[in-house]
Amino acid sequence: MKLCVFCSANQQIDPDFFDLTKQLGVWAAGNGHTIVFGGHDAGLMHSVSKAAKQAGGRVIGVVPRVIEEMGRLSPWLDVHIPTEDLTDRKSLMMAQSDAFIVLPGGIGTLDELFTVASAATLGYHHKPIILYNMKGFWDSLIACLDDLHTKGVTRKDWHSYIKIATSLGEVALLIGEE
Repeated sequence: MKLCVFCSANQQIDPDFFDLTKQLGVWAAGNGHTIVFGGHDAGLMHSVSKAAKQAGGRVIGVVPRVIEEMGRLSPWLDVHIPTEDLTDRKSLMMAQSDAFIVLPGGIGTLDELFTVASAATLGYHHKPIILYNMKGFWDSLIACLDDLHTKGVTRKDWHSYIKIATSLGEVALLIGEE
């Protein structure tokens, strides 16, 4: 499978997130999966791409021009897909991927999550979307989404299109691996 990983490009975050992200990259490579990600050379993006590539996996970077202009292109790419902007990047990542795994991240990661989740609610795709809740990172978002559902403003119960995993084993189960 092509696993799209949305995550932080920042370095100043919990070191455990880096370890768990490396485990994801190694696991993906070991199971024959390709990592599709934003192509940045820092933070969890760097961690997952490097781990997957060093473990013999395949890595696809979908990279906005501005990241390349900043000189921040990941050195761990097998395939480099340049894009004009973030909108093109998200569209191409959605088209390139069989499942989405959302790791700790900020505004950009939330934008990516909500883009693929919105597309799922409208039937544009039926691909798994997995919120990998490392160390409870996404607890406040989960509470917010539950609150939105309680208030009746979400299309269906959001749990029907965004699944929550708290371990790599749960991620594997949610994408259909045993």
